[in-house]
Amino acid sequence: MTMSAPKRSTLRLETMWNPPSGDTEFSYVLRLRHIGGEPLEHFALCVSGPGRVDPAGRVEGAVVSKRLSNFTEFRPPEGFVLEPGDTWSISVFALSWQFQHWTDGATNAYLALDDGRIIALECEPTRSSASNATLKRGAEKFPVPAQPPVSVSIIPWPSKVSVGARAPLPAGFALEPSDAISTEAAAGFAALVEQLFAVEGMVRPAAEGGMPVSLKAAEIDGAESYRLRFTGETVVIEASGRNGFLYGLITLGQIWRGARLHPQAFHFPGSGEIIDAPEMAWRGLHLDVARQFYSAAEIKKLLAVLAWNKLNHFHWHLSDDEAWRVEIDAYPALTELGAWRGHGLAIPPLLGSSAARTGGYYTKAAVREIVSLASSFGISVVPEIDMPGHCYAMQLAIPELRDPEEKGSYYSVQGFPDNCLNPARQETYEVVEAILLELIELFPSKIIHIGADEIPLGAWSGSPQALERLRAVAGNDVAEKHAKRLNVITNTHGADDISGSGTAVLQAEFLERVQRFLASQGCTTGGWEEAAHGDVIDKSKSYLCSWRNVEVAADLAARGYELVVCPGQVYYLDMALRTDWDEPGANWAGTSDAEKLYNFDPVEGWTGAQRKMLRGIQACIWSEPMTDRAVFDRLVFPRISALAETGWTKPAAKSWERFRALAGLMPLLYGIHEA
Repeated sequence: MTMSAPKRSTLRLETMWNPPSGDTEFSYVLRLRHIGGEPLEHFALCVSGPGRVDPAGRVEGAVVSKRLSNFTEFRPPEGFVLEPGDTWSISVFALSWQFQHWTDGATNAYLALDDGRIIALECEPTRSSASNATLKRGAEKFPVPAQPPVSVSIIPWPSKVSVGARAPLPAGFALEPSDAISTEAAAGFAALVEQLFAVEGMVRPAAEGGMPVSLKAAEIDGAESYRLRFTGETVVIEASGRNGFLYGLITLGQIWRGARLHPQAFHFPGSGEIIDAPEMAWRGLHLDVARQFYSAAEIKKLLAVLAWNKLNHFHWHLSDDEAWRVEIDAYPALTELGAWRGHGLAIPPLLGSSAARTGGYYTKAAVREIVSLASSFGISVVPEIDMPGHCYAMQLAIPELRDPEEKGSYYSVQGFPDNCLNPARQETYEVVEAILLELIELFPSKIIHIGADEIPLGAWSGSPQALERLRAVAGNDVAEKHAKRLNVITNTHGADDISGSGTAVLQAEFLERVQRFLASQGCTTGGWEEAAHGDVIDKSKSYLCSWRNVEVAADLAARGYELVVCPGQVYYLDMALRTDWDEPGANWAGTSDAEKLYNFDPVEGWTGAQRKMLRGIQACIWSEPMTDRAVFDRLVFPRISALAETGWTKPAAKSWERFRALAGLMPLLYGIHEA
């Protein structure tokens, strides 16, 4: 492949969404403008972005010559020549879903010439014929009011705040630990503020004006609880656990920054105390690094942001159909093939990645660094290898996972064919167990999430081995019915009810065996809510992430499952803030701005018995629209802080007015605010 870049602005792709209106059907129009240069012929237009073209649907002006999920290759009519000054127009009338937001359309495009050359294109954001609004990027601004409802800036808000009048603002803090635990907390806090606010000098020696902060062990219930006292000349933090000391220091740091950056609105107290403890034990964030890759430096900065919000679990989604992101010694092809996308590679450009080889993975050394840093920030890292579904990249790297006699295809909701590990093959378990053993060594949390979501209804319906296994465990009728599901396409997230199907039977057998293996290694198994199909996993050694809605979560709790609640309608941070076209993100689950998320009750209507099954809550970042990191900042902040306050602060103490006044002080990952 030879990369060729034309002079700036000589070739440009413009895309337009025309929503349905009256009797007029919708259309997605792509226009390739050739502004100057040589005539072009014998080429294909390759585009990718979150939206997916239906290859069997009507397309005018071109034919779909290749399609994998959201990657589409269009070819012009035979003999077509694009002359300088001309425009080639393609109209698409069939998509996996109608576009709703500007990030749904193409986010990267290039021309693939038949002679092997590649020409990168300028790809403008998709416009809508129904909206002329300026496209939004960067986090919403939450200005600090002149007279906020509280005198100190703290998110999440503590259990009890009783502080006195303004005192002179110290230049920073000289930390004085008293034992090994508080010494670890002090070191973690110093690393945290260095990551987030290096130039502010928050931690400094007494010789540089640092106010003494005494860290004293005390009998306080809860490893994350603390007591913070202001004496005028010093600050005293008391706790019984490392994270308690760390969170006390974070609260102190937030108060200091508020008074330093907005002295007319906030002050540093000269007396009083803060007593604090979390409402929920699990306060987390899930990040999908398969759809878009995030460097180790980005992950480390994100961990610091989580710690500043007193979030204590990082759910690291390391594999999916689009990529494999962690080094595994036993199967080097996982990263040699599965970590990279590009023109002519095993995985084509997807979700806005370019024709050039792009992507990456985390070496074991990088993982150990990240896990160690997370621990110093009070965060447990939970790795996820999504299986048996979402394994397209994994099976490309390890083709022996497939039944060699399998016929036909089934398709996932994301448009990937045959993407599920086969539960009927012994090779499946040999590979999975080898991978899990290497993961267990890397992640001392001893919590391994195995996905188990979105298995297509037609999964394994063309596999003789799977059908034979079905006959053995469920009978001929179930097996024969399942064989008829070949070429079934799943169209919507979680819409297929696989209960009682051959798919459910085989998935349950897979999950039961994998969970039993993890338990034998001393591990807790995590799964998405679909892992409850068949009720085969050991509930005492597992937990579920419930993503559909509160009602499903409540039902699972009633059935005895421990839950981390993360309903997509509110806690999926790839969902747009609002329904407007100019907002980035998706909305298949709904839309949710910061106020809606803040006021949402994740256990509304739950009984006391159900609430006992609650581990906590987490937000989930799925990375399809995150090619543009300004979109990341807009979708994640300050919603992640709103979730943090729900997980930490008692419901009766929550206040949107207070949160809104303080949210602008919380750090962003990339520091990009809206214009």
